[in-house]
Amino acid sequence: MPENSKKMTNLRQVIRPQVVVLAYDGLCTFEFGVAVEIFGLPRPELGDDWYRFAVASVDSGELRATGGIRIVADGDLSLLESADLIVVPGWRGLDSPVPPALCEALRQASARGCQLLSICSGAFVLAAAGLLNGRKATTHWRYIDALKARYPDIEVVEDVLYQDEGDILTSAGSAAGIDLCLHVVRRDYGMETANSVARRLVIPPHRDGSQPQQLSRPVAQLRESQRLGQLFDFLHTHLVEPHSVDSLARRVGMSQRTFLRRFEAATGTTPARWLLNERLLRAKDYLESSRLSIDSIAEQTGFGQASTLRHHFRQQFALSPAQYRKQFSRSDPAR
Repeated sequence: MPENSKKMTNLRQVIRPQVVVLAYDGLCTFEFGVAVEIFGLPRPELGDDWYRFAVASVDSGELRATGGIRIVADGDLSLLESADLIVVPGWRGLDSPVPPALCEALRQASARGCQLLSICSGAFVLAAAGLLNGRKATTHWRYIDALKARYPDIEVVEDVLYQDEGDILTSAGSAAGIDLCLHVVRRDYGMETANSVARRLVIPPHRDGSQPQQLSRPVAQLRESQRLGQLFDFLHTHLVEPHSVDSLARRVGMSQRTFLRRFEAATGTTPARWLLNERLLRAKDYLESSRLSIDSIAEQTGFGQASTLRHHFRQQFALSPAQYRKQFSRSDPAR
């Protein structure tokens, strides 16, 4: 994972973190639904230790969402006072002013350590509150120029799926919000839980935040997509083994050139980068959920030596494996 996911803040230091999603008149239904689907649904297969969830109304009176849907909120902006994570769906319009009361509530929440997450044009709400000044942030590719022009103090990151600044997270267009919310679940509950949620959604368990928002290459043909899907299944169960472009291309019956083109069209990255990301994710999961030594984890994730694991881990996450385990381990009885 690249720089856009280095700074990690884990909500699991809180028992059953409180997630509050904003609702307003003119609500963007899809982005709101993403937050509800990932954070708001009960997960009986995961036990009782899951997020608490509430919907906070920005406006008084009846709330109308895209598609003629009516929304009944759990309460007003006072709900933000007890939130551990606030989700801001896409805003109702770039030229629609953000209420001062909402800006102030978000600033107060941020000041006390609450995490803030925006989906799509929701970044403009955080920007209006002044919370993105001097920070990296992203939004839908259609709104990138507008965000730059209106808020020059923001370091706008183009062509990524999401940007993780630790306490503030922003995503690109609608579907990228799913990736960012799953990223939060993965960070809070580990890879296994995030994969379980992804399976329930029938979506890929992980897309790296640095992937481009727009892929210029066409989607692979059905037969090739099926072969790549089988390849991903194979790699997930054989991460410890060495793999080359030649061996992977032969496994799916393609030339190296065609394989590289189709692989990048499907994933937005190269096979080597994909393997590195998956091995790092597996290493993170071991660090969170097991007492294996760093040497054993390096061997079981395909890095071979602990020094190699430490190099890549520190390069990508700005933490050593030992530091990461100390902060995020779920195997520590004290947690």
